[in-house]
Amino acid sequence: MALAVPPPHDKKRVKVYELRNNDWFDRGTGFCTGRIVADESRIYVESEDPPERMLLETRITRDDGYQKQQDTLIVWTESSGTDMALSFQEAEGCAAIWNFVSQVQQHLVAVSGPDDALSDDAMDNFTNPLALPRPELSNLDEIASLMRTVISTPQGRDSLSKLVITEDYIRKLVPLVGMAEDLESLEDLHLLCNIMKMLVLLNDTQIIEHAVSDDMVMGVVGALEYDPDFPTHKANHRRYLKDRSKYKEVVPIQDLAIKKKIHSTWRLLYLKDVVLARILDDPTFSVLNSLIFFNQVDIVSHLQGNTEFLEELFGIIDDQSAPHSRKKDAVAFIQNCCVVAKNLQAPGRATLYTNFIHSGLLRVINFALLNADPTIRVAGTDILVSMIDHDPSMVRAYIFRSIQDQKRPLTDTLIELLLIETDLGVKAQAADAIKVLLEPQQPSPPPTTETAARNNGEFLSKLRGTNANPQVESFIQSFYDNSAKKLFKPLKDLERRTTTTGLTFQEVSLFHHLIEILMFLIRYHLFRSKIFIFSEGLPARIAQLLACPQKHLKLTALKFFRTCIGLNDEYYIQQMTGNLLFEPILNVVYDTMPRDNLLNSVCLELFEFVKRENIKQVIVHVVENYREKLEAIDYVDTFQTLILRYEQMQGYNPDDDTTLFSQNADGTPNRATVNGNNRWQGVKEMDATEEAYFNTSDDEDELASKKVSAKRPALVNGTRTLARSLVDYPDDDEEPMDTDKQVTERKPVERVSIPSVEERSRSRLPVPSTPPPERLSEKRRREEDDEEDELGKLSTTKRRSSSFSSTSSGISISSSSGNVLRRKKGFNSSNNKDPIGSHDKIKISLAGKVSSDTDSKRDEGGRVDS
Repeated sequence: MALAVPPPHDKKRVKVYELRNNDWFDRGTGFCTGRIVADESRIYVESEDPPERMLLETRITRDDGYQKQQDTLIVWTESSGTDMALSFQEAEGCAAIWNFVSQVQQHLVAVSGPDDALSDDAMDNFTNPLALPRPELSNLDEIASLMRTVISTPQGRDSLSKLVITEDYIRKLVPLVGMAEDLESLEDLHLLCNIMKMLVLLNDTQIIEHAVSDDMVMGVVGALEYDPDFPTHKANHRRYLKDRSKYKEVVPIQDLAIKKKIHSTWRLLYLKDVVLARILDDPTFSVLNSLIFFNQVDIVSHLQGNTEFLEELFGIIDDQSAPHSRKKDAVAFIQNCCVVAKNLQAPGRATLYTNFIHSGLLRVINFALLNADPTIRVAGTDILVSMIDHDPSMVRAYIFRSIQDQKRPLTDTLIELLLIETDLGVKAQAADAIKVLLEPQQPSPPPTTETAARNNGEFLSKLRGTNANPQVESFIQSFYDNSAKKLFKPLKDLERRTTTTGLTFQEVSLFHHLIEILMFLIRYHLFRSKIFIFSEGLPARIAQLLACPQKHLKLTALKFFRTCIGLNDEYYIQQMTGNLLFEPILNVVYDTMPRDNLLNSVCLELFEFVKRENIKQVIVHVVENYREKLEAIDYVDTFQTLILRYEQMQGYNPDDDTTLFSQNADGTPNRATVNGNNRWQGVKEMDATEEAYFNTSDDEDELASKKVSAKRPALVNGTRTLARSLVDYPDDDEEPMDTDKQVTERKPVERVSIPSVEERSRSRLPVPSTPPPERLSEKRRREEDDEEDELGKLSTTKRRSSSFSSTSSGISISSSSGNVLRRKKGFNSSNNKDPIGSHDKIKISLAGKVSSDTDSKRDEGGRVDS
């Protein structure tokens, strides 16, 4: 490929930008060169660190739409549709690359010729160059019609853009505005407005830059003041731009090019946000943003690298002789720089803030936050928020150094600003700044209340182990030791107020922010905040706000209590129940029911959470103290469910009264308290008569005890032994041996009979200490009849092992029941003090089993000792 201009081989320092989501992304800084590889022209940008990394490699084509903006910028669109830009450090480097790109495109057009896919109208544009009529008032209608026809095709737009730039057509149109105004020709002014709109919407950067230049801008915006869509109204754009008070040069800027870019950027912003705001399309909006962005990059790069400028700028704040107006302008200038820095990439923004901090930015913030002028306070807050959004650790480090040097930390300044500021926006910014500075671990998300509740122990133990930066921990501890009481003093002072109906709007806003900060502390500082909040009695003060007339403040207070309950922390729950903080919440439910408003829904959700998570301590407290109120709230079933849950916890079930509980004279079920309020269902207490019966020892009981003790084997080394074995079985795997021993040992119990506990509980008659003889004889006869029935049933069993297993299971059931339950309906049980009592059926089955065993052994020829 033979070019008139050889490709530039010397490296040009450049920044590579890529447009992502309408925002220019900085790929990095490197060195740009133009090369011809395999008969293809390419642009390469190698990173300056490391040099082997390639930032950009693109092939130059004829239809990429390369544009040169200003003196140091080249913009084009890749074949994939991605917008790219090269910002050169020097204008000479930009000119060399631009000449190379222009020569390549001209060569490609000459070699390939016009595109075959172009329409006949486009071909006419190539054969017949576009020509516009002479700019005069009499030709305005013809000019507007021709331009409207040409811009309908992309090729026509390109041709019109080149014509306007080549013939400097805008400069020829500008004098017509003044002539039409002198003639008061509203029709011509409307035509001029439409022509200027079409020229600006061509999306050509050279046209837009030319339109906002010093000698063209007044004529352009003057024509745009007469919008035909609003024929009876006229804008005042020129008067605003002519106001020189808008340009305040706090410190003289010696570089005229930078000063010109500052003015041009301000006009572009005004054009984008005011003049063309209603008619602006996406391509024009993108072009304007690109021009503004690259201008701002150049301005900030110049300012942050000028050490003398920064020293003079920040020295104004420390100068005692400087007038207040100059200090105000200096703070406003720094604020504008911080606003511009928000649009920069992270590396450029970090460099700017680092240079500003070294020059004394934080001193400026302290001066601004405590200034009597509200404009300066707003500007100082904006600067601080911009810094915190960029890097909060940088601000924390400064505060930590102030604490070590025993100086007033910035947090105290923010607290004072939050307490005394009347501007609601500044209050909100100060509160947000305090929360961000007190955040212990910036990258980690805050724990949700339900997650922390379900994993409370594990979560807290992990949190103790994850120690953050010691500097941050020391800073947070200093906040609780020195600043927290001052911050929450307005809440503490509510204790002296008898009513909350007279709160001012400023107080309501302050209380809202303080409660929000408290909830933040509860979520992030689980240990420090717990002690501080309840030692200061802040929950009780927040509960006072539930009686205020401002509903949004009530919602904030309810949100605080919901956060405490959501943690499911025993300490918070004990404090809330001990201070009776659920009463005002129930009062809110009473005041708002049965309306389905937000206040009522929030309260119901709180109690629904208590029910769902089964927080027993809260359920017991609420039901025992406010049961009548809960029963009266019947339009939802939440509170009735809480009452039912409470009764189940106490061991009371109204559906099972007839089978599980005895009834007193007044119909109230008797429930025994075991292990600190844990109930045994199915167990009822003995009345006075039964207690006296079991505590009384009669002669027959003593006689039976002696017989049983005589029959019992002796204990040797904790093991029960028998004088002689009952049956000698050779097989050790047989389990009935132990069962027979137990049966033999318990056989004497059959001879003593005690009246049934069930019979005594039904009769409710005094039980004599010695049972009547005739009743004992009747009892024995009934037992003999039952024994014969049981022996008949057992004789039908063919296998000995099954009968033994049934006997052993009966014994185990009896023993286990005796250990757990003292008495249950349908069974006969004995008191623990009486070793004789046993179940009748079990005694009969044991006797029957022994009889059948004995018979079987006799059949085998064995011998049984009695």
